[in-house]
Amino acid sequence: MTSHNLPIIDFSGVRSQDPAALKKAAQQVYDACTTAGFFYIENHGVPQTIIDDAVAAGQRFFRQPLERKQEVAVNQRHRGFNRLGDATMYGAKKPDYKEFYSIGLELPEDDPSVLAGEPLRGPNNWPGFMPEMRPALYAYYEAIGACGADLLRVVASSLGIEETFFATKYAKRLQRTQIVYYPPQPAELGDDQFGVAPHTDYGCITLLWQDDNGGLQVRERSSRSWIEATPIEGTLVVNVGDLLARWTNDRFMSTPHRVINRSGRERFSIATFYDPDFRARVDPRELGTPDAECRYETVLAGEHILGRFEQSFGYRKKAKASA
Repeated sequence: MTSHNLPIIDFSGVRSQDPAALKKAAQQVYDACTTAGFFYIENHGVPQTIIDDAVAAGQRFFRQPLERKQEVAVNQRHRGFNRLGDATMYGAKKPDYKEFYSIGLELPEDDPSVLAGEPLRGPNNWPGFMPEMRPALYAYYEAIGACGADLLRVVASSLGIEETFFATKYAKRLQRTQIVYYPPQPAELGDDQFGVAPHTDYGCITLLWQDDNGGLQVRERSSRSWIEATPIEGTLVVNVGDLLARWTNDRFMSTPHRVINRSGRERFSIATFYDPDFRARVDPRELGTPDAECRYETVLAGEHILGRFEQSFGYRKKAKASA
């Protein structure tokens, strides 16, 4: 196992609207996305106080009794608490050794998308027994969403398309933010037990805050060995998801990764899957792929993501079996 050799990209000039800095960052992002599929960003603009508040709220939540957490068990909108053993990555022998609590864009029941029955839409499943969870975690949701918007401006620039291209696809984003708890992993569970089994992410792009315990590992393309994505203070880890790889006709790499918590301590992270509107059309031709070279048909972003959910989450499998 080797330590990280993933690039660290400075976003301070991107946030200040410096054209030269954006151009430099765009080249670095392009290089990272076409090779490793993973990189770090620093000076990302998410205030440390917002991160600290979200993590503290998540820690208090996960330390509640299971019966209490189950009061906000995950619903069909993919909002709420997922207990240990509920998520199994495709091809894995065992369920992931983690718990997580998931939120999305807060929409009222009378929002047009909700009334139209669009999947994964609606209000969040907030714990009434912990009212501080909502402001803490939703402040993070909004701040990391702003960071995601900056990131996709850079991605668009790196691809030689209009800087605002992705913004038009994110008017009502399908962003999901999860605070994740990994218990200390007992050695007797064996080498085939993972906090998260090897997988690629389903959506467009992922932004990850991780604590200092380590455990995230990335499959290096050239050697096919696993390398540590070592925690680096003040950074976020970013990786390409399957949807963006598809959108770019595989110019960008959606790279397998996994988590193994061998620290002997509790591990916490906050993963944000920054994805487009449910009905956003994902067509490689829009990003400059000629018809003759196009590997993929057009898909709706939400339908692609929903299809992957059906393969991975126990609550959806149970609902499908009982339908």
